[in-house]
Amino acid sequence: MRALVPFAAERPKTRLADVLTGAERRAFADAMLTDVLAALRAADFSPHLLATETAGQDVPTTVDDRPLTDAVNDALAEHEQTTADEPLAVVMADLALATPDSLARLRAPGDVVIAPGRGGGTNALVVRHPAFRVDYHGASYLDHLRAARDVGASVREVDSRRLATDVDEPGDLGEVLTHGDGAARDWLVDAGFELEGTDGRVGVSRTG
Repeated sequence: MRALVPFAAERPKTRLADVLTGAERRAFADAMLTDVLAALRAADFSPHLLATETAGQDVPTTVDDRPLTDAVNDALAEHEQTTADEPLAVVMADLALATPDSLARLRAPGDVVIAPGRGGGTNALVVRHPAFRVDYHGASYLDHLRAARDVGASVREVDSRRLATDVDEPGDLGEVLTHGDGAARDWLVDAGFELEGTDGRVGVSRTG
């Protein structure tokens, strides 16, 4: 199954600006992308990068600097015209905890298979219905449920902690240090980040 991986290459992870410089955010985003692509390949997906600029990854890449919704919807329309008999997955590039097993769950039956993110977002989709289109503004999970209902598409939800964890905020770095085992975790460790217990909760500190 083909998997489209959107990637904002020019200004990635802006909400990590309090803890990472611009160059560090790009390097960390690249590490997460590397992990996602590796997990997709291991789960027998064929990843295709949808990037706002050239990302330097050894995968087929389409450069499209338009807003995410427009770029993905055009990709869905093109896929429908050329390979209508095959589903298309859309998997976000910041799922640093994704594993082959968790991604394989996206192959569940349904016209639209959704892996919701924390906070109402949509971290991964599989689209089998020709009329379904995405809307990544606001609470996109609810928007996608409505969009599926409007076109008569059946929906299957994938309840997965690993797929629900997208890395956007400084507090998310602790999830990568705790549960990650790939390039993203290695990057954080090399950059001096470590887990720190505070008031019964685990936080993150940086040395050096």
